[in-house]
Amino acid sequence: MLILRLILVLAALLLVLGAAMYIFTRNRRYLAFAWQVLRVTVLLLSVFALLFVLERYVLTGWRILL
Repeated sequence: MLILRLILVLAALLLVLGAAMYIFTRNRRYLAFAWQVLRVTVLLLSVFALLFVLERYVLTGWRILL
């Protein structure tokens, strides 16, 4: 869970930084960077959620069957 929190904090900081740089410079490159950070964060959260479901339900159910 510590890794998940670290990822969320870093992603939030990068999103705020990208949005602030876009506001100050009006360079769309920073907005694209913030969008990419958001997409990667959602992908990582999806992987963690899938692993959690796998551990919680599939492996526990497999242990019951054996």
